[in-house]
Amino acid sequence: MNSGSTQKSAIIIAQGIMSQVITSLPLAPALAFVSAHLPSVVLCSLLAIFIAAMHYVNRRPRIFMLDFACYKPDDALRCPHSIFLERSGLLGVFSEESMNFQKTILDKSGIGQKSYFPRALWMLPPNPCMAEGRKEMETVMFGAIDEVLKKTGVKPSDIGVVVTNCSVFSPTPSLAAMIINHYKLRSNIRSYSLGGMGCSAGVISLDLAKQLLQVHPNSYALVVSTENITLNWYWGNNRSKLVSNCLFRMGAGAVLLSNKMSDRHRAKYELLHTLRTHYGAEERGYRSAYQEEDETGIVGVTLSRDLATTAGDALRTNITKLGPLVLPPSEQLFYLANLIARKVFKMKIKSYMPDFKRAFEHFCIHAGGRAVLDSVEKNLHLTDWQMEPSRMTLYRFGNTSSSSLWYELAYSEAKGRVKKGHRVWQIALGSGFKCNSAVWRALRTVDPTKDRNAWSDEIDDFPVIVPKLASTQH
Repeated sequence: MNSGSTQKSAIIIAQGIMSQVITSLPLAPALAFVSAHLPSVVLCSLLAIFIAAMHYVNRRPRIFMLDFACYKPDDALRCPHSIFLERSGLLGVFSEESMNFQKTILDKSGIGQKSYFPRALWMLPPNPCMAEGRKEMETVMFGAIDEVLKKTGVKPSDIGVVVTNCSVFSPTPSLAAMIINHYKLRSNIRSYSLGGMGCSAGVISLDLAKQLLQVHPNSYALVVSTENITLNWYWGNNRSKLVSNCLFRMGAGAVLLSNKMSDRHRAKYELLHTLRTHYGAEERGYRSAYQEEDETGIVGVTLSRDLATTAGDALRTNITKLGPLVLPPSEQLFYLANLIARKVFKMKIKSYMPDFKRAFEHFCIHAGGRAVLDSVEKNLHLTDWQMEPSRMTLYRFGNTSSSSLWYELAYSEAKGRVKKGHRVWQIALGSGFKCNSAVWRALRTVDPTKDRNAWSDEIDDFPVIVPKLASTQH
């Protein structure tokens, strides 16, 4: 008997047995049907089992944020506008025209009187050297990391991934190596230091850590975002480079991520999405924030007049891709109908901007400057309440580059606004040009009396009223 005949006989025998068993059961008619179509049922069952198994094998682990921390410098490093201008004048390198320009930028920047400068720029004369640059990094990074380790109770030896980002300071050994040396992390740790990626690098670091956690089970990832102010100072008179002197300030954020399901009960947030948009292929976007020498050979970062336009274009592209992931069906339908009307029927109507207020309770927009925040507020039709964390972060801490998103989330927590189930949208804009998004869901209500942060001691003083003036900054 060949194999085909054997299989056919086995199926006939199985059908006979099934018929005898199921005739006495209450569901006899249905089971009789199954018995009559046994080969198809077996095949479908095996297919379902195979699909379920493949889904289980390829399932991405969920990424949880146990907690985060923002570094708050000593009060002695607070630098009001008058001190900033006084120290700048004592350097003897800025012309009277440049001093007046910097005063104008400060007055319209949206930055208050309590942001921080590192010790090297307080010295007389200032001493922006490599040694002082390292000291600044050690101060802000270790300060934020110490706090997040204390909050979570995670041991340094349990950390399997370290990702740091700092745009203009890339020492050897790297910033990640500085952390590994200080905390004596294990020898098989996976470490990455991202440089030259601007203010949007914080979300890029999150995205990299997420991808690493998706392939390395039972791991913790430490993400540290900062910028170096000591070696980011411009000593010339080119206006497009002087703007960064007036905006950037000292700060850092540290985040501890986990892919362990056992950590879900104590995690604060779950990372739902990261989405990155890069406009570097366009020359205008590539050069919108560009480090180079001025006409006298002094290095600084040029902020072009195309920066605001490029940021708006990148933001629109990013939210177009993010919308289908987060918007409710009704908003997606309105957007689709508008798109069809404009593209297919050539109707001359304004493009529809989806209402992202229906997708998120909290917005953390990179506090790059007042012009950036004004533009995003207008494009997304956000309210003063929704813009408050970003504007108050700019006012209190200045532009802390990639870490500003964490000061903004800390503000919402300190105000007692974050409830279980709330969704948070972090929007990062930076050189390259890039617009990156991270979406979180709160896993528990944050109690500001227990979860204290860099804002807690003075949160009752905020919000303050910052007059809306026409800004001349880029």
